Amino acid sequence: MSADESLANELNTFFARFEATSSSANASSANTNSASANSTNASSASANGTIGAANGACAGPTIEQRPLIIPESDVRRMFKRVNTRKAMGPDGICRRVLKACADQLAPVFTDIFNLSLTLGIVPSSFKRSSIVPVPKKPRPSDLNDYRPVALTSVLMKCFEKLVRDFITSSLPASMDPLQFAYRHNRSTDDAIAHLLNTTLTHLDEGKGNYVKMLFVDYSSAFNTIIPSLLTTKLGDLGLHTFLCDWISNFLTDRPQSVWVGNCASSTLTLSTGAPQGCVLSPLLYSLYTHDCTATSSSTFIVKFADDTVVMGLISDNDERAYL
Repeated sequence: MSADESLANELNTFFARFEATSSSANASSANTNSASANSTNASSASANGTIGAANGACAGPTIEQRPLIIPESDVRRMFKRVNTRKAMGPDGICRRVLKACADQLAPVFTDIFNLSLTLGIVPSSFKRSSIVPVPKKPRPSDLNDYRPVALTSVLMKCFEKLVRDFITSSLPASMDPLQFAYRHNRSTDDAIAHLLNTTLTHLDEGKGNYVKMLFVDYSSAFNTIIPSLLTTKLGDLGLHTFLCDWISNFLTDRPQSVWVGNCASSTLTLSTGAPQGCVLSPLLYSLYTHDCTATSSSTFIVKFADDTVVMGLISDNDERAYL
């Protein structure tokens, strides 16, 4: 075994390190959901060879419960917008061909995408990813010095964009107002402006006032998502059962291998986390943490996907709420 192949296998095992610790949490959460809501995980249904999914896993709707049916025109438009300069995914489908043949391929893949949504099952070839370890610093000396960036099928990326657009258009207005990612007319500039305005306003209100901020950098944020917990939270937001099932299946039984130079590692199958580099991952993480909010009127948690700032407005040297 070459040095590159050995490193690729070590990195693949390291990137999958959350799998063992999260599998029990997945099972525990699934059992709890089964007892309380008489529901099962969509991936479990698939594993048992049945089609169908979580009855009641996404109860308690708070947004419009409309099924997602992707029109052919949207698929065609997405194919024609494919960036031909980016790398191919593990399926080897050429981006240039997909873009040039959008009119011919759109009808076929419209049927495939809609069937996938109806069954709550993502084709395994769409879930496969090739992980490129990107160094976090010039001279990496540890496995943790590499960031796992997933190269996935261009077809799946197009599919994810269509699903993402549907989810973002369906989110309730009551969702965490301090989450600035994937919200209409919101951006990082708005998050920064909110922080500055809140800070300056508080400082102007009293001579002894001051502000404390904690900037949080989550380690391996996307990789620690537990699908069963995510679908429960999506249900709390009112996402349709069929889409909860589809997302659960999308995140489970994902084959991945790591490439170092021209050498690939052996394949591991993961059922925890959302791959970095997938279109849906940042949105799913923001929904996963939407209920992480402050309980004090003088404390705020401002978020942009996984970038988080905890801000405390201190008056009269009373920091109890912030602590």
